[in-house]
Amino acid sequence: MTELRTDRLILRPWREADFAPFAAMSADPKVMEHFPSTLDRAASDNVASILKSDLDIMGYGFWALEVPGVAPFIGFTGIRPVTFQAPFVPAPPDFVVEIGWRLAPAHWGKGYAAEAARAALACGFGTLGLPEIVSFTTTANLRSQAVMQRIGMTHDEADDFDHPALPAGHPLRRHVLYRLRAETQPHKK
Repeated sequence: MTELRTDRLILRPWREADFAPFAAMSADPKVMEHFPSTLDRAASDNVASILKSDLDIMGYGFWALEVPGVAPFIGFTGIRPVTFQAPFVPAPPDFVVEIGWRLAPAHWGKGYAAEAARAALACGFGTLGLPEIVSFTTTANLRSQAVMQRIGMTHDEADDFDHPALPAGHPLRRHVLYRLRAETQPHKK
């Protein structure tokens, strides 16, 4: 499960060559608008190393996203366990898996995030047999919420939460939570 393919995209393991364009994305205020801050090169490389390692260890995670013949790296999309405590995260050893994406602005508005997310969902529900996948973002991140809706996720205001990594009063602390359950997915014959 090291690589997934769609009609236009390859979701693949990270390469060292991906670190520089990822660092450029991580330093871009437009890309990082709904995160506490941009990242310098060292912090960005650390995140990329963690995402690369996740794929090596678990066989799934946030895959590097490639558009063959167009761009060797446009960001990432994938699924990985939620690593913080929140009301929707069960107590260990149980865990919940999130789906997420982050693309360079030149590739926004082309349907890549939703296309790649559908491939990641198919992996999560099919290959991994997950019962549910969640996604979350700040209340103001309407672009990501639109992707969540396009891929069939649903939102219930009762599930919204304050992100525990952000202090009380921080403008990005409040997050919306979207869910998708396996039983709502069409079964392939």
